Formats: sequence, C-alpha cells, structure tokens
Amino acid sequence: MRCPDLQGPTARDCAGRHGYGHLVATDRVVVVLSDPEASSPALTGAKASNIARCAVAGLPTLPGFVITTDGVARGLDDPAVVHAAQAEWERLGGATGRPVVVRSSSTIEDAGESSMAGRFTSVLDVTDWDGFLDAADRVILSADAVRDADGIARPLAVLVQQQLTTDLGGVMFGVDPVTGRRDHVVVEAVSSRPDSLVSGTATADHYVLSPRGRVVHHTRSGDVVDIGRRQRRELARLAAAAARVFGSPQDVEWAIDRDGRLWLLQSRPVTAVAATEGRHSVVLGPGPTAETFPDPLTPLEEDLWVPPLREGIARALTATGAVPPAALTRSPVVTTIGRRVAVDLTLIGATSGHAGLKRRLSPAAIVRRLTAAWRVGRLRVALPHLAATVVDTVDRDLETLVLDGAGLPDLVDLLRRSRDELATVHAYEVLCGMLLRERPGTPSATSIALRALHEGRSEHRSDAEIIHTAPVVLALSAPSLTATPRLPATASMPPGPTARIAELSERDALRLRVRWLHELQCRIVHRIGDELLRQSVLSVRGAPNRDTPDRHTVAWLRLDELEAVVQGEPTPTAAVAERRAEPVSAPLPTAFRVSTAGGVLPVRPRHAGR
Repeated sequence: MRCPDLQGPTARDCAGRHGYGHLVATDRVVVVLSDPEASSPALTGAKASNIARCAVAGLPTLPGFVITTDGVARGLDDPAVVHAAQAEWERLGGATGRPVVVRSSSTIEDAGESSMAGRFTSVLDVTDWDGFLDAADRVILSADAVRDADGIARPLAVLVQQQLTTDLGGVMFGVDPVTGRRDHVVVEAVSSRPDSLVSGTATADHYVLSPRGRVVHHTRSGDVVDIGRRQRRELARLAAAAARVFGSPQDVEWAIDRDGRLWLLQSRPVTAVAATEGRHSVVLGPGPTAETFPDPLTPLEEDLWVPPLREGIARALTATGAVPPAALTRSPVVTTIGRRVAVDLTLIGATSGHAGLKRRLSPAAIVRRLTAAWRVGRLRVALPHLAATVVDTVDRDLETLVLDGAGLPDLVDLLRRSRDELATVHAYEVLCGMLLRERPGTPSATSIALRALHEGRSEHRSDAEIIHTAPVVLALSAPSLTATPRLPATASMPPGPTARIAELSERDALRLRVRWLHELQCRIVHRIGDELLRQSVLSVRGAPNRDTPDRHTVAWLRLDELEAVVQGEPTPTAAVAERRAEPVSAPLPTAFRVSTAGGVLPVRPRHAGR
C-alpha cells in the first residue's frame, strides 16, 4: 500500500506527517552504496550510510542501492523515483529473478546512542518487480511505528541489496560486551542465515576470539558451528577494520557464503556494553581464584591460565546441569580486569541472583533441577575413579615428558596441548569440589608441603633442590612466568603424622596437578625465551635493564604473538614496552560490576542462602 498523496498539491502535507518536511529537495532519489554520497546519514539513513562507509573503505559488502530520504519523501508513485529504482534493481539481477533484501534505513536507526535493530520492517526473498514495490511500501510504512523521543517519525530511506545464500552467519562485537575488554572479539554464530539469530529464532554458538582470531573461549549452546582458523582470522580482521572505519568497536552482522567468502551485512556502534553497569549485569569478584592468582598476570599468563580455568568451570557446570546453557553463554565465567583474575560470582554460587518465586517454581526450572539431580547422582558414583584416572594421566605425562632437544615450534605446540590438559584437570577439580565430601582425617596438600619444606630447610637445601626432591612444595607458591617459585623463608613442622601425596582427597590431588601443569608451562616458556634470545630474535626493549637480555620478555606477548614470533614474524616491541610500562593495578573489590569504560564499580554482594 502506497501513500496516495505523495505527489501533487498535498505532497508537503504528507511529507510533514512522515517527518520529511524539513528536507531540501535534491535529484539524488537513488544512490548506489559504492557512491561516496551514500555515506551521508541524512541522505541514506544510518544503516545504509554505515554500509556505504564500509563499501567505500573496501570492506566486503554486498552490492546494493538506496532509495534516499528525498526519494521516499517524493514517493513510489513519482516516475523519476520508480525509474531510478528499477534501473538499479535490474543491475542487481532483479530482472533475472535473483532475490534481493529490502530493508529500512532510518536516520535514527543504528545510531550511536542506541540500536533499534528489529523495530523496522525488512523483507527477504524479493524476486520480482511488483514484489519489490510492495516490499518497499511495507518498509516505508513501518516508519510510523518507531519515533524519536519527541514522538516524531524521522526520515527514512530504503536499503536494497543482493540476498546472500549462506549456511553460516551471525553477529560479532569488536569489544566484549560483558567485560568491556577491547582485546577480545565476541562472535555469535549460527548454521543458518544471520537474520534467524537477530530475530531470536536460532540459538548461537558463542566464541571469544583474540585480535588475531585465536579462540579464547568457546561455548556450544546451539547447533554445532565450527568456525575454521582462516575464518576466525578473517572475522577478527573484519572487526578491527570496522572499528578503524568508524573510530570505535562495532556490532557487525556477518555471513559466509557457500564459496567461503566473508561478507559484512550491517555495522552499528556497540551499545550492549552499557548493560554491564545495569542492576542485572554480571557481578564479578576474585572469589576462589585469589589464592591461586594473587598478583596481576602478564599477557601470556592470561592466555595460558585463564581460558583453561574458564573452560573447566563451564564443563563442570554443564556436566551437572546446575546452570542453564543460556546463563553460561551470557557469562564471562572467568575473566581479567586490569590483568587481575575475576570470576562470575553469581554463576559459581558466591552471591545470589535473587530469582523470584515464580521463576524458581517454573516447569522449566523444576525439570532442570530434576535432570541435574539425576546427572549428579551418576557423576558422584563415577567421579572418584575418573579423578584418579586424570591424576594418573597427568603424572605419567609429566614423568615421560622430555623438553631437552625440543625445537621452538614443538615447544609452542606443547604449550597449547598443556592448556587442553589443564582445562580437563580444572573441570574435574571443580566437579570434585561440587559433588564429593571431604573424608575426615584426610591430609591437605598444604600440610604435606609444609612438612617437606621444613625438612628441606632443616637440611639447608636451596629452593630449587627442595622443589626437585619434593614438588608438592609448589602448592605453597603462586605460578609466575617472570619469577622463580617463591617458597616461604621458614616453615614449622605441622602437627600430626606424616602423610603422603597419595592420601590427598580427589580435589586436593587435582589442584596440586593444576599447579604442576602451571610450572611445566613456566619452564616451557623459559626455554622458549632463552632460545629466542640465543637466536637474537627476541627484542629486549622495555626490559628493566635494556642492556641485559631478558628471557621474561616473552611473558609480555600474547600466545598468538609468541607463535608468530616463533614462525619468523618480528617481535611487537612497541606493544611489549607499553605493556611492561603499565602501572600495577589495584586489588579488585570483593564484588563489583564493570562500567562501559572498563571501570570497576564495587557492589555489596548478596550471599547465597540468606
């Protein structure tokens, strides 16, 4: 249905009713997206102008055109508008039956203050001219449904693009909307058209990527969507390119066609980050990680230790059914703020979300609890044997591993494989903490370590000698890539009989193996640093003493950067120097939220059970 009075003496009246009366008439009733003039929001609306800016900058955008705000104001009964639109529609292949997408592009849609995605009409699978005219009418009329703060329906343009045939797509954020971290790219992927995700009819797999496309975290919540290494790198590069074009991180709708080519379908400013300040946002805190990671982590420590911990907790919660998959998808689980480790306190039960009675008694919640109880019963029976198997596997791997003679690529590969093993150990350690009760009289790793340290000190052995003969003492020190293990200077003999590591509880035994795997990774990194220095590959710019080679420089690289250096790429010396010069961040509050700008907002935790 078309507005009948868009021509003739009543045109101004109709234009005023739709909010177009202030526009200055021009001859640009239709523009193609590759035209620099299409980048003007006043002429083509916010959505189309964003796509046009991407097209002009060389980003992979689909060809298309826009019926401008002036063209819409003149109406689809204007011969000049119809003629220009039909000519461009035919150039897109419309006359041959190639489908196009007809969408709105309002001057208040996809603006920086807020996103109005989904509030205007879009029409897919338009294959003939009459269908195109009807689709354009429907899009134009949808402008009445969305108004600005003053209640005015602002000018609207009509965006037309070729429709993509795809089985893989989704949305991507150039900044983590939960934590505010700008060195993460968050990707939601579905094995269908991206509009199925935007409309809410499909559930996405959740990826957190590094700026180079490495997987920091992956949560499966929908259909299995495996994004390959090349595609992940292309997505990360696209996120960075879009941020450069607009000067800020973008919320990008993307798709990969059946030939494997990546396309940018839409770009808007990221507005979801503001939600981290809200009352219902994630409450973070050091929680139980404070003992393991008391100090800020270097970038490589973050990449080696945080993702396995995140993955382990997520696996444990998934195995028990204790947390809905959607909650895991929304949560960072474990993250870093100012290089200090923090966990989602609500997710691990350290604070209460205060779910309402109706929600607690909903059929879905009851079924989930019953399913969790069934899973927990089976897991509790099998867990001691499974935990013992994991402990034996780690011990065998550590005992048979030989680092001497390993080349740099092998050492980097070992780092990546050790992360996978670390995630498995974390998962079982968390499960044991959730499901198994401590047996009375069971010794702790700390008491065994203190006894071993006391004996070592009494025999005047060095820390290195004590660690070599009694590695259980590593339970007394935090892992570090930039320092040797720091054991307490003195240790009194703990009371009670002598105990052996084999007598530890399942959870303590697994926790000790986590520390041993951390130490293995430290030694691998030290060997990599020494070898890079020997080959004069590793720059020492930014070291405490610039005249002295520093093996610990590698600790200030990201894992993907370290791999790139090993493969022959230059060391990012400027980034390393900048990171090393950063002041040490203050300890995190017990509970806090993250602001839009990445600031820490302390909150008073509501403890579970109150």
